[in-house]
Amino acid sequence: MLCAVSFNRYGRLYYLDPGELTPQVGDKVLVPTDDGPEVAECVWAAQWVGEDTDGFPKLVGLAGEDDLRRDEALRRRKAEAKVAAKRLIRAHGLPMKVVAVDHVLGSGEGGERTTVYFTAPHRVDFRSLVRDLGATLHCRVELRQLSARDSARVQGGIGSCGRDLCCATFLTDFEPVTIRMAKDQDLPLNPLRISGACGRLMCCLKYEHPLYADSSDYPSPGQRVETPDGLGKVVSRHPPSETVTVRQISGGETKRCSLSDVCGSRRAYDSGTS
Repeated sequence: MLCAVSFNRYGRLYYLDPGELTPQVGDKVLVPTDDGPEVAECVWAAQWVGEDTDGFPKLVGLAGEDDLRRDEALRRRKAEAKVAAKRLIRAHGLPMKVVAVDHVLGSGEGGERTTVYFTAPHRVDFRSLVRDLGATLHCRVELRQLSARDSARVQGGIGSCGRDLCCATFLTDFEPVTIRMAKDQDLPLNPLRISGACGRLMCCLKYEHPLYADSSDYPSPGQRVETPDGLGKVVSRHPPSETVTVRQISGGETKRCSLSDVCGSRRAYDSGTS
C-alpha cells in the first residue's frame, strides 16, 4: 500500500508506505526526515498499488497535539526568519532575493538552525549578513544560493499549460534540455513560448522528444504524399498521435491524416516540386 503526503499546500507529493496505519485525506501524519519526524498532510489515502513498496519510507504515525503544536512553532519561526532576512538584506544593500526558509528546532546535537535559500545574479559576499542574522534569530544560520530551476522548484507556480510546475510536483532530477529538442518537435523558437517559469527551457520539451527523434517513418514537411482524399503536401507531423497534417494540392484544404493512410500509399515526389 502507498499514500501520498505534502508538507505545503499544493506542494510536492511524497509517497510513503503507511504500514499498519490507514490515513485518510486531510489527516496529519508524521513523516521521517533527516532532522526527525515532521508533520505533513495526507492528500492521497492509503491504497493498494501494483508495484513493490519495499523501497518507500514508512510513516512514523499520526500526528498528535504535541506534534501539531511543534509544527505550528516551527512555521512561526520560519516566518520570523524570512521577515528578518528580507529586512537585513535591504539594510546591507545586497542583490539577493529570499526564496524559502527552513528551520530546525533545537532538539538535535547542533541546536536550532535556520537555512535561508536565496537567488542572486552573481556570487554574493554575505558574511556580515550571516552574523547579523545569527544575532537576530539567536541560532546558527546558513545561506544557500539556488539556481533558477531550483528556485522555481522551491517556490512552485503554474506553467503555461495551466498545471502546477512539474519540478514542484513530481520531477526528482533536472535532465538536460536543449534547443534541438524544440526544433525536432517543430515548435516555435520564441523564448516566450518554450521557456518555463524559471526562464530556462521547459522540462516538458523532453517528454515527447523520443517520439520525434524516432520518427524516420514520417514524411518530412513539404513532402508530397497520397492521401485518401487525393494528393497533398505535408505541413506538420504529430508522432504522439501518429498523424500528419496535410494540405491538399487541389483546393488547399488542410486535414489531419493517420500515418498508416499516408505511408501506405506514399509516392516519391520531390519536395520542391509545385
